[in-house]
Amino acid sequence: MKSTTLRWVSLMLMVIGSMAVSYSFAKDANTHTSKPFMGVKANTGTVTHTRQGNQNILTLSDDFVVPDAPAPSWQIVDSRGNVYLLQQLRIKGGKINKSIVVAGYIKDIARVQIWCSFAEVLLGETTFDSVIKL
Repeated sequence: MKSTTLRWVSLMLMVIGSMAVSYSFAKDANTHTSKPFMGVKANTGTVTHTRQGNQNILTLSDDFVVPDAPAPSWQIVDSRGNVYLLQQLRIKGGKINKSIVVAGYIKDIARVQIWCSFAEVLLGETTFDSVIKL
């Protein structure tokens, strides 16, 4: 009886261990980190794409420096060349939109740009290893 119980416990621990490993691989599969930003004003840091439930989220790295420009904004370019101007980086109270939720109508992400909506100039951009399908 003891050996049967021991086998059963061992089997359950193996199943739980496999599930944990599978979950960690699945979690990593939903995370993508870009190459470093490159541009005239936005040239440090990266952006990470994660999926949380039904939301796609972009988050700037801690080493990203908000460009010294009047109105730096998030901008996404999809694989078809469509450009989506999103939230501004700076918000009330000196805070920063370090993370944003990608709008549901955007189907993929080919590039993430930092765009100055005041001067209408590209401050910097980055890409991922491949297009992110949303």
